[in-house]
Amino acid sequence: MLQTDRLFIVPTTLPMLEAIVGEDWPALSSLLGGVDLADHWMHFPEALIWMRDYAREHPVDMSWWNYLIIHRYDVRLIGTCGFKGPPGPDGMVEIGYEIADAYQGRGFATESANRLVEHAFAFDAVRAITAHTLAEENPSCAVLRKLGFQFVGEHIDIEDGKIWEWRRERGEELEIRN
Repeated sequence: MLQTDRLFIVPTTLPMLEAIVGEDWPALSSLLGGVDLADHWMHFPEALIWMRDYAREHPVDMSWWNYLIIHRYDVRLIGTCGFKGPPGPDGMVEIGYEIADAYQGRGFATESANRLVEHAFAFDAVRAITAHTLAEENPSCAVLRKLGFQFVGEHIDIEDGKIWEWRRERGEELEIRN
């Protein structure tokens, strides 16, 4: 588990993913120690379905995949974050994150993404971290800029259409301000 001042960032397990995909919220709450679930805490259910299916077929180190974001003081699941797999041969990992509507605009995306960046760079194999956003200015762009990511360019994704790529290299230290 990863932690910040306000968050517990808990790696998912296959039983958690099964509960999420099956929309078995009491089971998920129980697996997380009885936490409440914020409304609209999940914006990309297809990613969790894919992760569940992948984890079923491949024993994987879940610390390089999906995490659930628990608000420490509200004792509530407020979002997800994670990596799109372990570092590749090029030393790159990709991060993503989502926060429940009612918790947006309070720095939780920045806090959780920053903790993922710190976690990834604790491994010598990670030389750079990438992220993708919609190809337009949005709150995720601001989060990535705060975290020292640089805009790389626009690409076409088969599923999402135009997307923007962001990148941060190892050794680019900065002080995060919320």
